[in-house]
Amino acid sequence: MRGRHLENAYYAYKRLSSKDFVDDREEAPPDPIEISKDIGNPPWRRSLVHILVATISSLLFGYHLGVVNETLESISRDLGFSGNTMAEGLVVSTCLGGAFFGSLFSGWVADGVGRRRAFQLCALPMIVGASVSATTKNLWGMLLGRLLVGTGMGLGPPVAALYVAEVSPAYVRGTYGSLTQIATCFGLMGSLYIGMPAKTTMGWWRICFWVSAIPAALLAILMEFCAESPYWLLKSGRSGEAEVEFERLLGALHVKSAMAELSKSDGRDEVEKVKFTELLYGRHFKVVFIGSTLFALQQLSGINAVFYFSSTVFKSAGVPSDFANTCVGLCNLFGSVVAMILMDRLGRRVLLMGSFFGMAVSMCIQAIGASSLVSSSQSVYLSVGGILSVVLTFALGAGPVPSLLLSEILPSRIRAKAMAVCMAVHWVVNFFVGLLFLRLLEQIGPLVLYTVFSTFCMLAVIFVKKNVLETKGKSLQEIEIALLPQV
Repeated sequence: MRGRHLENAYYAYKRLSSKDFVDDREEAPPDPIEISKDIGNPPWRRSLVHILVATISSLLFGYHLGVVNETLESISRDLGFSGNTMAEGLVVSTCLGGAFFGSLFSGWVADGVGRRRAFQLCALPMIVGASVSATTKNLWGMLLGRLLVGTGMGLGPPVAALYVAEVSPAYVRGTYGSLTQIATCFGLMGSLYIGMPAKTTMGWWRICFWVSAIPAALLAILMEFCAESPYWLLKSGRSGEAEVEFERLLGALHVKSAMAELSKSDGRDEVEKVKFTELLYGRHFKVVFIGSTLFALQQLSGINAVFYFSSTVFKSAGVPSDFANTCVGLCNLFGSVVAMILMDRLGRRVLLMGSFFGMAVSMCIQAIGASSLVSSSQSVYLSVGGILSVVLTFALGAGPVPSLLLSEILPSRIRAKAMAVCMAVHWVVNFFVGLLFLRLLEQIGPLVLYTVFSTFCMLAVIFVKKNVLETKGKSLQEIEIALLPQV
């Protein structure tokens, strides 16, 4: 009886949206949101398994970011470029360059072949690149392998953000979005622990690269059994398949209300190709600007400078690098778990402002620790404590929220391609922060540099307060209607 009522409501809604003549005396059909409230929330367990498979791409992302941290010394020695800082820098930065190009084209790939196939295409260069890196006999082979791996790294995160937003029930979308950050933490910590024997065991670094091919292969295989995004299917004109996937993800009772909700988007826009210029001006500029600025501020907060060079600070404080990396990893993981718990309770906006404000205070602590205002013993405690505090507060919001929020606020028509542009901004700023950090540290000193990072964090708080819409518990269509100017 209830299923028949939903079906009638759905078709009534479709007739109304098609602008057919409706008698003034005819009663308005029930709103799909009200229908979903009447039948309750869909079960979260149905979509969880699909999300967990997708987070393998984030695990790989974290692993490849950290895999050269412990192994770079032995790699340079075995491949004959030990002491060549330019070559060592290329081994690290080539991966970031590949990530830039991978992220730049991720939207076109995700829209062209679908989210599932995009994950599989993400896994392919990671498998090939890891194999090339593990078997190479010279620097050029290593650089080729890192370039291929970077391409997969750039493709994975934006597709994961899209997939999580499009297959998750609205009431747990924030929690599921945090799982990608947690998976990244596990990837980083895994690479550090697996790489520990590299300094004492000859050739162990090759094992470290071979290991990464296993989760990449699992991602490619398991994604074959996961659901495709109903949003992409409907956008591709495959409404029947979209209903089938909604049933897999939400249950049969929620299919009609979910399809009715999707029908609120202007279907005529979906069949038109998105031009690149549309992302830079016009009605879509606002949301693309918000997303790009959030990613730029995330990197200008100095977090990756902390991640890349924290070992140097710990070493100067007499703390062993293994113990230091463990502390940083645990802080990152703990903050990500807390963010997962709070994401759908406090909301994205609150977590973002609190996180950036906490980072600003933590950067000030590091600046004070680097000044002449405190003794050497106090400086050690402030510097180490500041680093751990930065990592913890970053993981509470500034880390997991931007990619999730961006996938929520971008209109469905431009979502994949606009995500690609914003992620490309992320990688460009990330590259320059990593490139210039040590030089700026030498030229202007830690006091000024950490103060600059703190200032960017405070600017981020102001930006979020003025521009970011709270998306907690809202459907993607509700968010789109609230943000997109009506023309």
